[in-house]
Amino acid sequence: AGKDEARQQINDYILNYYNSVRPHHYNGGLTPEESENRYHFYCKTVASIT
Repeated sequence: AGKDEARQQINDYILNYYNSVRPHHYNGGLTPEESENRYHFYCKTVASIT
């Protein structure tokens, strides 16, 4: 149960905090999730123009 529990806690941290709550300097102060959402939005916007 030790390894499985540790693995689950690490996954929870990454999915529930690191990607969606914690802002990152590299992303201009955005969370990885928000940065990725903006990237996809801008790609669709540019694609619709060209």
